[in-house]
Amino acid sequence: MYIRKDDTVQVLTGDDKGTRGKVLRVLRKEGKVVVAGVNRVYRHLKPSRLNPQGGRLSKEMPVQASNVMLIDPTTNKPTRVGVRYLPDGAKELYAKKSGARIRLLSKPNPKYAKKA
Repeated sequence: MYIRKDDTVQVLTGDDKGTRGKVLRVLRKEGKVVVAGVNRVYRHLKPSRLNPQGGRLSKEMPVQASNVMLIDPTTNKPTRVGVRYLPDGAKELYAKKSGARIRLLSKPNPKYAKKA
């Protein structure tokens, strides 16, 4: 999974289809992500000493990672992503549509450098 915290993603399916948001948490074991403003539910709180009023608290629930797509930095549209090695041996995540770099995944490694 190449989605990380603070990435901007777009929801592909469900009630929030087409909604964009920032990734707040990544749950790798479950294969899910929590996106700001997406998949909101109400948590009902009983009146207590800390919260004498009680009431409903709205919070985001996790979404399956396969239902969101990273946003291409150049076209500002959702895109599939790939991994490639640069000539110096560094590994990068790139947008398949435009070929633009999204982020660097690892430092240059001479083992993967192109031989001139």
